[in-house]
Amino acid sequence: MKKTKTFTRILFCLMMVASSLSYVHAQSNMPMMKDSTMVPAKPEDISPLLYGEHIPTAMLMDAKGVAFDLNKAVAAKPTILIFYRGGWCPYCSKQLSGLQELAPDLEKAGYQLIAISTDKPEGLMQTSGKQKLAYTLLSDADLRVSKMFGIAYKAPKAYWSMLPETTGGKDADLALPVPSVFILDKKGAIHFEYINPDFKQRLSPQLLKAAAMAVYPEL
Repeated sequence: MKKTKTFTRILFCLMMVASSLSYVHAQSNMPMMKDSTMVPAKPEDISPLLYGEHIPTAMLMDAKGVAFDLNKAVAAKPTILIFYRGGWCPYCSKQLSGLQELAPDLEKAGYQLIAISTDKPEGLMQTSGKQKLAYTLLSDADLRVSKMFGIAYKAPKAYWSMLPETTGGKDADLALPVPSVFILDKKGAIHFEYINPDFKQRLSPQLLKAAAMAVYPEL
């Protein structure tokens, strides 16, 4: 058992280094994004919240169009918070399915899963039903919360005609979030994050589980 825990902690440390390298080059060449209204032109130029920082105050809409207090939910139990682009993204769909398979183990360990995207509530409902997701999906259609997390960037032109439809016209900046994973304690402090400007690269369910168990091995 001790060897297993030691291996998990070593793996967690390696993952922390790898996730930091995903955007450390961009941060070394860009000032921290203090203004949450700023949207950089490239995903490599984002300035996300960092390990140890606390998430901002955020209200979003759930799949039924009901207001959801993110901070109140996080205060209830340790949280794995996912930002994904939308149900229209095949890489996101694969990630969401993997999370659903992992959800029972994470919930048994004391976690809750919350996933946020640019989709309007109706889109969330379609995604949840199609993929039979049992965890919470939230709408950040105007990317207000993504901007506060520092992970929003200007979408490539290929997406400009689609986003007004999927967001319900709320995405005035035609922006997208860099797909991200945050593990939070009940105070909203970040204990782990995986943020990769390459939207095709996602944290595998196995590595996410290992990270979650390393953050709170006592759960």
